[in-house]
Amino acid sequence: MSQSESLFVVSEAWRSAFSGAAAGVLVMRGVTNPERHDGLELRKQELVARLRNRYAGFDREALAALPVIRAYSTYTRRFKKTYHVALQLESLVLKGKPIPGIAALVEAMFMSELEDLLLTAGHDLDTLAGVVTLNVSSGSERYTLLRGEEQQLKAGDMYMADEMGVISSVIYGPDQRTQITPATRNVLFAVYAPPGIGEQAVREHLDRIEANVRCIAPDSIVTLSEAVTASVL
Repeated sequence: MSQSESLFVVSEAWRSAFSGAAAGVLVMRGVTNPERHDGLELRKQELVARLRNRYAGFDREALAALPVIRAYSTYTRRFKKTYHVALQLESLVLKGKPIPGIAALVEAMFMSELEDLLLTAGHDLDTLAGVVTLNVSSGSERYTLLRGEEQQLKAGDMYMADEMGVISSVIYGPDQRTQITPATRNVLFAVYAPPGIGEQAVREHLDRIEANVRCIAPDSIVTLSEAVTASVL
């Protein structure tokens, strides 16, 4: 797949339903996914120090008032859910807990989520069927979550699907079928940003994920990096 080829399609329904929202995908080939990577561990330590310094003196209310977290919380509140990345940031900077050890490729993504606070899902590219479409749910779609439970989407949620079905959604997260594994060598990262965040923030987030992944797999190549926005009506 060349840079000019795209496996990412945006539905008109998404553009109409989410005025001012943004999203993006990053495809990298030739990656690796070790259980641990020394270079990434160093980047993780630097990130933890940076975030604890950045949010020194903040309490839970101050973190919740951050513009990016507020934008996601406004979105998730409609579904009676909380924004889980905000809770993970609280755990790191207010409770002093470490970033959990995960396989390196997923950790690279999670570190970028904590830094930028943008919701991201990771998928093994080789398990995807056909193009990935960004859409708005009707409430009838069903898929198997990462932990193995079947889930029906709530109407009005942002989600992405390939030709076999849903691969991730904002409210319920990534699926089991396309999950990243130790054998993953080609990967797709998907970013969702509700209104109030913007396309440029998504682009910068994709760049940060790429940089973290290159720490693990310096010879990997980007074959697609794309951000889109639903114009403000």
